[in-house]
Amino acid sequence: MQLRSVTIDHALKDLPVSDVLKRVFAVSETLLRRLKTRPGAVRVNGEPAFVVARVKEGDVVSFDPSDPNKLAIRPIAFDLPVVFEDEWLTVLDKPAGLSVHPARDPEEPTVENALAARYSGTDNPHPISRLDKGTSGLMAVAKSGYVHALLKAQQHDGRYQKTYLAITDGVPKQAHFFIDAPIGPMPGSTYARCVRPDGAAARSECTVLETSGDLALVELVPHTGRTHQLRVHMAYTGTPLLGDWLYGTRDKALSHALLHAHTLAFFHPITGERLRLTAPMPEAFLCRFPAKE
Repeated sequence: MQLRSVTIDHALKDLPVSDVLKRVFAVSETLLRRLKTRPGAVRVNGEPAFVVARVKEGDVVSFDPSDPNKLAIRPIAFDLPVVFEDEWLTVLDKPAGLSVHPARDPEEPTVENALAARYSGTDNPHPISRLDKGTSGLMAVAKSGYVHALLKAQQHDGRYQKTYLAITDGVPKQAHFFIDAPIGPMPGSTYARCVRPDGAAARSECTVLETSGDLALVELVPHTGRTHQLRVHMAYTGTPLLGDWLYGTRDKALSHALLHAHTLAFFHPITGERLRLTAPMPEAFLCRFPAKE
């Protein structure tokens, strides 16, 4: 991972290095503290520098955004479909049935185990947002804590946008609608969520794309990021996701809810390029709603 550098102009002269890093590169206070403890991580004109040092016009300030300590996750090598990758981040098309983080069973392979094997000794993968085990589709993974923080900031200000496809058990009454219903823990459960008046504000958008009998193919957009939000909201409307054993009706033919992260759009945190990526519908969707010519 290459150094990030800037040549000091008139607007930046006389500032301490710490302010330059914050203004130009959006370095957080947490990362700044880490940089201060790493010899040579911050440089002025190629020489190690203290972050309190003041810069002159024409100076070149640089820093190393990589993570010094690798996460202690056991590498388990297996293929993961990669939609986009460069030295800063990776976007995967996660299959359904695969957990993102290691869970109770240490032998069960997860996305993070595969990433630990893929980037062994080089990068330190940081998933931007977790997909449920049963949810397939696009998820971004930063290769450093620095890039992770920049992408999380886009989540908070609306620049990081994801749309999902789902199949509902039942056809929604409206072709396009919003669901504004607060979500909180379900009483008596440490895992499930429900709509409740004292929950956290949650908003989802639903568009019906196609119907087939009692099933509907819908596009879902989460405008907030609550746990199980789309599953809870669709169940709340009376059309739970097909195969959702927790919030709908268990289907012996399905082991998970049919929910797929179909598109992902964001600004590349380093280059500024607008990326819009797509993951094709899985077979479980296509066998119910075949692709049209």
